[in-house]
Amino acid sequence: MCNMHVLEGERVTRYFGGLAAVSNVDFYVDRGEIVGLIGPNGAGKTTLFNLISAAITLKSGVIRFKGEKISGLRPCRICKKGIARTFQSVKVFPGMSVLENVLLGSLFGAPAKLSRADARAEASSLLEFAGLSEMKTVPAGDLTLASQKRLEVARALATRPELLLLDELMAGLNPTEIAGAMELISKIRDRGVTVFMVEHVMRAMMCICGRIIVLHHGEKIAEGTPQEIAASKTVIDVYLGEQVYAGNQ
Repeated sequence: MCNMHVLEGERVTRYFGGLAAVSNVDFYVDRGEIVGLIGPNGAGKTTLFNLISAAITLKSGVIRFKGEKISGLRPCRICKKGIARTFQSVKVFPGMSVLENVLLGSLFGAPAKLSRADARAEASSLLEFAGLSEMKTVPAGDLTLASQKRLEVARALATRPELLLLDELMAGLNPTEIAGAMELISKIRDRGVTVFMVEHVMRAMMCICGRIIVLHHGEKIAEGTPQEIAASKTVIDVYLGEQVYAGNQ
């Protein structure tokens, strides 16, 4: 099945009380893509990531990874099957060193058991990849926000994912740091890792995503290439407003 989606969801739904945070959303991500997920605050973007990674459970619908149903599995099983994520609010272990944070991913999240020596070598390699090799002994809590976000990416990659969910990697970063994050995401895809990302920095999304999905009030209202999304009157009305991609953001 060469055309099988690496990730797909059908009629994915989750309520909080009487409010549908995600309502009957169909989506897919193909191997090798960088797919963006955008929408106003409260649109259901992080909730969808939480459903994919099993941080919360579905009300109805189904999510499949490489053709296999994963909705209903525990988060640790989904991680070992090849899905890793970062978080909207950075979640590093502040008292542990940068290297130790990544070691956790190698030792406990990877699908195959590694020796401590192999895990350490892999963690060191990933820190170099993420631009953090000179900080490996620094406590993670002492890093800048931009470096903590890179550390989260390195730790996620240490689990050897086939699919990486990035939740607002660029939030709070300055333009130089945003450019560096964009380069890092492209390098991740070049490593053979498929990327599904939530982001509000539209300049970045328009540049690096091949396809963008738009949520509003928990429902999918649009999907298409960056150019199609930028030209969509519906998306402009509910989200982009006057900041339609024109190179000015």
